[in-house]
Amino acid sequence: MSGGAGRRRLVLHVDLNNTVVAADAVLGQGPRAALNAFLSTVTWGRTGAAGEWQWASDRPSLSPPCPGALSYDSRHGRDPAFTEAGPGRCFAGLHARHLQLLEWPGRPDDVFSVEGEPGKRYHLILPAFFRLLDALHREGRAFAVVFRSFGTDLPRALRAVSHALAGQHPRFPALRDVALPVDLTPGQIRCSQREVVLTRGAEQLATREDGRKLYDYFSSFEGIGGFQDHFDWWAKNNFSSRGGKPLWIDPHDPSVHHIFIDDNIRLDDADTIVHPQVFSEPGSSSPRSAPTSELYDVCLVQTDLLEAIADEDYFLRCVRRCEENYERYLACAGKGPPSPRRDGQ
Repeated sequence: MSGGAGRRRLVLHVDLNNTVVAADAVLGQGPRAALNAFLSTVTWGRTGAAGEWQWASDRPSLSPPCPGALSYDSRHGRDPAFTEAGPGRCFAGLHARHLQLLEWPGRPDDVFSVEGEPGKRYHLILPAFFRLLDALHREGRAFAVVFRSFGTDLPRALRAVSHALAGQHPRFPALRDVALPVDLTPGQIRCSQREVVLTRGAEQLATREDGRKLYDYFSSFEGIGGFQDHFDWWAKNNFSSRGGKPLWIDPHDPSVHHIFIDDNIRLDDADTIVHPQVFSEPGSSSPRSAPTSELYDVCLVQTDLLEAIADEDYFLRCVRRCEENYERYLACAGKGPPSPRRDGQ
């Protein structure tokens, strides 16, 4: 990592469901069902001549393993019982291993764990997220975290993080040294054709007259907080980038790096959850909509929930990869949009 990247302030916009929380409050899915549903989005095949489903690979992946492969959910929908019946049963062992990794050790904790099947409790927030906070603090990094969720689960997640930073998480007692305030009051982001409006408590900002207002707001954001994004606007825009969670990027501002981490980020702009908007000119107040491919693994991270469960360094690796790629992105800022990248290469 270059010196510039290491000194740059990080603002991490982090989804909850199936990103740092292995559950989906929007759909009412607990860990078992949410993990099944996620697996149905990262397993690939095609329909055979007789109408039967044929797997193209026996390994999950965020992208198609070969040309023409389709994700299971694109043909059959997200399946909360994916590994329990039908073609998905071949992934039952993988599901069981990751569900076991999610189990909460020791006595039940109402703040940091959630109830699953009878006698089972699971981590509410993945250890990999707390590991990220701890590592950035130990590195002396300046950073903020903004939870961005369509659901109503923000208060519980913010409460858990607040307790963790008070040193109450049994796995991460050193987080008591992370001097970040946690605002337990979620805000809202509402979108329309004319503007984006942010409210939180007495705060209210809109982009109608100046598109930089919310960029400046998030760039100077302190501590940890959360905002409920506008699901109905995303649905109205057919679940495309245009209706997604807004993210503003200014490649002419060397002081801050915004990174959005969400399992529903896709390279297909017709089927993705974040609307990236880039200020192409220094000081401009009118950003352009950017394709996901321009900022993939630069400012946009598609969460691999399986890796996030299995590897406590997962989110830290994602952030470091984005920082390395952002250096190259900034170097191209004066030369027009960079060519699309796929794997941070």
